Parts: sequence; C-alpha cells; structure tokens
Amino acid sequence: MNMKKILVANRGEIALRVMKTARKMGIKTVAIFSEPDRNAPHVRFADEAVCVGEAASNKSYLRGDHIIEVAKSLNVDAIHPGYGFLSENAGFAEAVEKNGLTFIGPKPHAIRIMGSKLAAKEAVKGYDIPMVPGIDEAVTDVAKAKSIAVEIGFPILIKASAGGGGKGMRIVEKEADLEEQMKRAISEAESAFGDGSVFIEKYVSSPRHIELQVLADTHGNVVHLFERECSIQRRHQKVVEEAPSSVLTPEIRKQMGEAAVMVAKACDYVGAGTVEFLLDENKNFYFLEMNTRLQVEHPVTELITGLDLVEQQIKIARGETLSVAQEDLSIKGHAMELRVYAEDPLDDFMPSVGTLSRYRPPQGAGIRVDDGFEEGMEVPIYYDPMLSKLITYGNTREEAIQRMIEAIAGYEIEGVSTTLPFGKFVMEHEAFRSGDFDTHFVKKYYSAEKLLEQNNAEAKLAAMVALKAYLKDREVLRLPE
Repeated sequence: MNMKKILVANRGEIALRVMKTARKMGIKTVAIFSEPDRNAPHVRFADEAVCVGEAASNKSYLRGDHIIEVAKSLNVDAIHPGYGFLSENAGFAEAVEKNGLTFIGPKPHAIRIMGSKLAAKEAVKGYDIPMVPGIDEAVTDVAKAKSIAVEIGFPILIKASAGGGGKGMRIVEKEADLEEQMKRAISEAESAFGDGSVFIEKYVSSPRHIELQVLADTHGNVVHLFERECSIQRRHQKVVEEAPSSVLTPEIRKQMGEAAVMVAKACDYVGAGTVEFLLDENKNFYFLEMNTRLQVEHPVTELITGLDLVEQQIKIARGETLSVAQEDLSIKGHAMELRVYAEDPLDDFMPSVGTLSRYRPPQGAGIRVDDGFEEGMEVPIYYDPMLSKLITYGNTREEAIQRMIEAIAGYEIEGVSTTLPFGKFVMEHEAFRSGDFDTHFVKKYYSAEKLLEQNNAEAKLAAMVALKAYLKDREVLRLPE
C-alpha cells in the first residue's frame, strides 16, 4: 500500500514525534490544532495544518467526524491517532476505514475487546495466561459482591470494566467497607466512562507494574519487544518507566513474553500494542489489560531494541511483513524515562499552569527529550499537563540512572512547577537504585517534606563547597605582610 500523506490526530510531543518518523520515511504530514495550539511546534513542523476547533477537547481533538472530513479534503492516505484522545476509540477507527482511509493502529474489533477489562478477560480465558483471582462478569448487587469477596478473600479490588488511570478503582480491606466503596466505584465509573460496570478481583498487595510491547502484522506474525517497568506512579498513573525491568529473570521474561504474544493473538491484534501484567512479591505474574495504542513510554523500548516503533506501525499499516523475528531481538543496554509534568510535587502533584519563561532541555550523549513546548509558550489548562518525556540510555542501569540525574540537573524550566525534583528524588532513593520497590513507592517513601529535606541538604552542601572554594581563593590571593 502506498502511503504519501498522514494526518496526525493529536497534539504536542506525540504529534511531533510521529511526524519526525513520517518525514524520515518520505511521508508528508498534516497537523490538526485547537486555537490555543495555533503556534505549537507540531503545527509548524507539519507540511500542512488545519484548525479543528476551540480549546476544549470535545470541540477540537475529539471531533472525529470533522477530523476525517479534513483528512479527505487534503487527500490524506492514513490517520495516526497518537495516544489519548481518539486513539482507543473503536468507532473512530471504524469510521476512518469506512471513509477509505487507513487507521494506523489495530482493527476496531480488537480495540473493543481490549477496551473492556471484562471482555479482555473473556478473550484470553482459553489461553494459558495467568489471571488475578476474581470474577469475569460485571456485578452491581452488593450481596452478591460480598459473597464473591468473601470467597476470594480480603483485601479485594473493585475495578471499572471500561476504566483506566485509577478511575472507578477501590481497594476494600474488610467486608464492612464493601457497600460504600462499591457505590463510589460505580458512580465514578459512570462519571468518567459513561459505563458503571465494575468487577471484583483479589488485591495484590505489593505489585510491580510490568508491561510488554508487542508488534503484530497483518500476516499473522507477532513478536514481543521485552518489558518495561512502570511501577513508580502517583494516583495510579505512571511517572517513571524503565526498560528492561531490574527484577525479571530470563525465565520469567520469556514466560511473560509468550503470554503477551498469546494475548495479542487472542484478539487478532494488528499494530503496536502493550500487554500489562502485575508481578507479585513472589514473582508470579498476572494479566492485567492490553492498551491498543502506542504508549507514552515507548521510547525506552526503542532505545533497548534499536527499533523505531512509529516506523513499525506505519509499515504494518501499509501491509508489510514484520522485518524482525523473535529470535532476532535482544536487549541492549538500559533506558530510563521521566514524564516531566507541569505539576507541583510539593502540593500533591497538582497541575501547575503558566508561561514557560525559561525552557532549555538538556543535551548530550545518552539523553533524549521528546517534547512539544518551547520557551515563551503557555501551558494550557485544557489538556494533559505533560511537558515532555526525558529519556536516558546507558550500557547499564546504573549508567542510565546517573545520566538521568545529570539530565534533570541540566533541564532548565521556569514559570511552572514540574516533576523534575521528584524524578531526582526517585533516582537517588536507595529503594529505587536497589530495585527493591513496587507501585506503592510514593506512598512508602515520598512526601513533600522529604523532598524539601533533600533540597535543603543539597543547598547546604553546595553552600559549604562554595565557601571552601572562596576561602581557598582568598588564601591563594593573600599578600605577605
């Protein structure tokens, strides 16, 4: 299939990142933008750009029908959805295909299956894939929920079937709390997703969040590109990711990889996708869900495999056969990623808006910055507050960590608060450096007070070093009496 022009139905760093690969492949690009994004880097980088509406997402980036009409009017061949917005919207993917365009992503049926945690569980049930003990159907009756919970054993986890990002999720420690927590979960799920369906599963108390990248072509070939560790989270959302995980043995890696490939085959998957697992303290792993899109943290996989995942997506969408077999793939080195959010880590990671009065990303060997902002730009309140992804690479995990610390120190951002200080806190913490951590890292080890203590200690040390240098200079310059 010939593909001469791609419309990127997204904004910011991911839109720019997709466009860079398209240009490298000789493919022209079309950017869409809302009014606040009119002068954004991704708009200027594209070969063509069209305003699709006002600031609010539902009046711009979520206007699927309008975006398709723009694509058709500009003779676009394909649409890349990036992540977020319409990327996991089966109806949009279907409409793209019905209008004679190529959707650079999985087929609608795969998005539908994996978009529901219950449907995903049902799809993989016939395969030898470990599942968290629980039920495979929605439940709304409290009495039935209590009997199920007692059978599974507390603590249990109530989860929204259509959910993600921690919404519609409640941990229940004892039977007396079940009714109230269930009502809250259903209400939150209805509000966030328009679907109040919830299910119950055993709560894994000290889990690590491990995900595996998969690629699948239209000819039945599926490979996995090894794992990413995504256990450093705040509010159930990732902040720090790395590849590979520091805890997996070669045997467990092989087993998880085979399971991820089976999950992809279970829904007839095509394109780049991510299969997520929980790993307990005994290194037992359980299927969690599948994300039917490119992940925010895909750069760490690119760095350890040498593959451009956007290029792979485009080639698969063109009908090409995968250029790599499983035996061709291996892990080379180690990569870290910090999501640099415009959030205040001293104020419970609340969003921070304002103007980037200074914005200077770090540069150097082993440092990559994927961003969509420039100095002088406003950080809008309408969208996700991520400014950039700061990625470092090293031959070893220790080298990748050290480069991340140096890159954070060299990243100059003024005008808004960011997660850079939190990233430094993580990189220097003994639990992280030793690899002995789980998804409760923030709850166990982090607080605003501890971050301030670290900053104050470093400031005192810097002052002492400066004072010693000053006194030494005075001693050298002192004239004899």
